Amino acid sequence: MTVPSPMDDVRAQYEALPYPPRDPLDEANRLITGTPSHILEINHYLFSGRLNFMRPFRALVAGGGTGDACIMLAQQLADRRCPGEVVYLDISTASRQICEARAKARGLRNINFLTGSLLDLPSMPIGQFDYVDCTGVLHHLPDPAAGMRALASVLNPDGGMGVMLYGEYGRSGVYPLQELLQTLAPRSMALEDRIAMTKRLIRFLPTTNLFRRNPYLNDHVTGGDAGLYDLLLHSCDRAFTVPQIGAMARESGLRLIAFLEPVRYEPATYMSDPIIARQSSSLPLVERAAFAERLAGNLRTHIFYATRAGFDTVARPEDTSAIPVLREMDAQKLAAGLQPGTPLVANLDGFPWRARLPSLAPRIVSQIDGRKTVAEIYTSLGAQGGLPQWEDFYAQFEDLYVKLNGVNHLLLRFRT
Repeated sequence: MTVPSPMDDVRAQYEALPYPPRDPLDEANRLITGTPSHILEINHYLFSGRLNFMRPFRALVAGGGTGDACIMLAQQLADRRCPGEVVYLDISTASRQICEARAKARGLRNINFLTGSLLDLPSMPIGQFDYVDCTGVLHHLPDPAAGMRALASVLNPDGGMGVMLYGEYGRSGVYPLQELLQTLAPRSMALEDRIAMTKRLIRFLPTTNLFRRNPYLNDHVTGGDAGLYDLLLHSCDRAFTVPQIGAMARESGLRLIAFLEPVRYEPATYMSDPIIARQSSSLPLVERAAFAERLAGNLRTHIFYATRAGFDTVARPEDTSAIPVLREMDAQKLAAGLQPGTPLVANLDGFPWRARLPSLAPRIVSQIDGRKTVAEIYTSLGAQGGLPQWEDFYAQFEDLYVKLNGVNHLLLRFRT
């Protein structure tokens, strides 16, 4: 007799309830973009901003689901006329069919669709990849570390990956409720009855319940029945802290290079005491991110980039030939909103972050068009009159870069 594996339940869930729900007809109206795996981020964090899109680029989307990352990356490569290939891999045929329909609606021909488990990657004859995306998958494996090792096994020596994993502290209340539902809505019940019982439980939770008190958990509201099932009835689900992610990456021969958005992982973001902020901000990346994670307490997910390369793969603003690029933003609209004395404001899941911007911020941002280098932006300011000294300009540009990059608005690339 064949003994069912834990992955059989996971596969059955996504066959019945592909997640997130997507309608291929919507592709005519919008491209869903996100993090990780936006091409500007991949270039900035993993390839020092120096990807040559005239050369072949191979990407694997492992656990592609209904296709958000796969469609985004394939479209962005096609827009750049890159002779690249995106390989989609997932255990769910229902999810794959949705992604295939989305690709067909866009006329994308650079995707190769496969059905299977990422755990089998080391033995699959699909070659090596420059980039691997794995979003919301490893935390649903019986052995996430084995999954990470499998992903690393198909990376080129200088390749990298973008990963999203659940965060332990920000999911406060999820796992006690999952345990309750193992009794109230066991797997022996029909799927629709399990969903109905879960909705009933949520409706009558006491005000003291941790799940009810966590205002940042909303998948069960925004994701419909599929989101509710994924959040509270998943058969294989765990969350991670930053140190656990660091250890898993090291064991797989990977080096963590960035958490996104960066400002969320800086202790000074949450700590007003200058002595504590200064001391904690001098820590190495993983220790610093772990410190911030404990301070914030609201990080529901961890998005990070990791690389196999042994050298610095992040684009840096010190090189004046760097080209600043705004991610999904209009430069003129952003510049108009950056009034002198008005801080940059972001809501970090309930934490109000404010940053004072330098006086040249509106003028600098207005010149960011994705083509001008830092040096060329400085020259352009002269055409507006009142050209500042280079040292003053660059100090202000660097300050602006740190703050806009911190909320994932500004990235860098170089001409290739």
